[in-house]
Amino acid sequence: MTTPQDVLKMIRDNNIQMIDLKFVDMPGIWQHLTVFHEQIDESSFTDGVPFDGSSIRGWKAINESDMAMVPDPNTAWIDPFMQEPTLSLICSIKEPRTGEWYSRCPRVIAQKAVDNLVSSGIGDTAFFGPEAEFFIFDDVRFDQNSHEGYYHVDSIEGRWNSGNQESPNLGYKPRYKEGYFPVSPTDTLQDMRTEMLLTMAKCGVPIEKHHHEVATGGQCELGFRFGKLVEAADWLMTYKYIIKNVAKKYGKSVTFMPKPVFQDNGSGMHTHQSIWKDGQPLFAGDKYAGLSETALYYIGGILKHAPALLAITNPTTNSYKRLVPGYEAPVNLAYSQGNRSASIRIPLSGSNPKAKRLEFRCPDATSNPYLAFAAMLCAGLDGIKNKIDPGEPLDKNIYELSPEELAKVPSTPGSLELALEALEKDHAFLTEPGVFTEDFIETWISYKLDNEVNPMRLRPHPYEFALYYDC
Repeated sequence: MTTPQDVLKMIRDNNIQMIDLKFVDMPGIWQHLTVFHEQIDESSFTDGVPFDGSSIRGWKAINESDMAMVPDPNTAWIDPFMQEPTLSLICSIKEPRTGEWYSRCPRVIAQKAVDNLVSSGIGDTAFFGPEAEFFIFDDVRFDQNSHEGYYHVDSIEGRWNSGNQESPNLGYKPRYKEGYFPVSPTDTLQDMRTEMLLTMAKCGVPIEKHHHEVATGGQCELGFRFGKLVEAADWLMTYKYIIKNVAKKYGKSVTFMPKPVFQDNGSGMHTHQSIWKDGQPLFAGDKYAGLSETALYYIGGILKHAPALLAITNPTTNSYKRLVPGYEAPVNLAYSQGNRSASIRIPLSGSNPKAKRLEFRCPDATSNPYLAFAAMLCAGLDGIKNKIDPGEPLDKNIYELSPEELAKVPSTPGSLELALEALEKDHAFLTEPGVFTEDFIETWISYKLDNEVNPMRLRPHPYEFALYYDC
């Protein structure tokens, strides 16, 4: 554990001039305030640093705009992208007048999920390991106004450029669905991914690997070790920050949009998770795939609440363009030890009980990780408390099932609107434990409808012109 005194010593020893205080807004984007080092002292780590919260997305309903960001000393790292020596600290949000943690702060909600786990007596530690995929593009343009709307993304690796005049075109373009994972020269992003991974290590993220992903056009993934719930969310935010800024150095752009390329695989965020108590794993046992009864009940909770859960783990209209059959997408609300079309997979763990875990394959990295991990834990704990049976595993090839068999397998919601409707009907598993508030759920649903679902309804789609212009 790092103490405030350790951080202050780090500032002195490294001649740090500036402190960059980062916090996450409701949709999941880092915001920041940079202060001169003399503005930070021991009291900053308890009382926080004041700021105006009135313009932060999803926080507009607060009566008083004065808020305080409280840095976590365990999140200190020197920012590799700043010209002047700058220390980065991740913060949670307090209401300075009452001293209470702010109920709409996602990092606060994540900590409340951990506190709920402990108070339940079921476990004391929740481990999460997200696998966030992304695209690296060479060019991106988009616009929307009253008489036109378009997007354009491009990549030197895009198969669509196989006939392009590139002076010269070397011809090494990953085929659609075949980007996993040929060596250089087809893979042009090796050195960039290595720099991304090593930069993450310098910022305290426990790195593992990197590789090209399935889609053409620059789809990639970097891997880091699992961590405790809040810690893993901090690492994922750092992951996204570093990947985007290293790509910027190379003159490239990164997106975590689930489906930026038509007719190829989308980007997900398969999320590994397990619960421990007193240093012992609770998911290893003698049931299906080496799971414990506790693990099966946890799966039952995830599957039961999945339609509502996806409103938080898959929170964009674009998320549901990934969750369609045929692109390795986990559209079936079932569990399996090998079937990757099932929404929950049990990874191979050998004889090591500490490696026993489940992988929820639906989420994507447009989600706010603090909210997503907290919601998944709440759903799983609800399954354990109420002994929810997950049913039989889906070990058959989904594409070989008869229509009668397929009809028995529930599917993920087909749109963000449907997921939000499910959340409106089913959110007691989030609010009754005191992790999410009714106010937050109402704000989340109204924000998503007002700012994303309804605006999409109003706008003509380019493909509609191809379908209907000559009517």
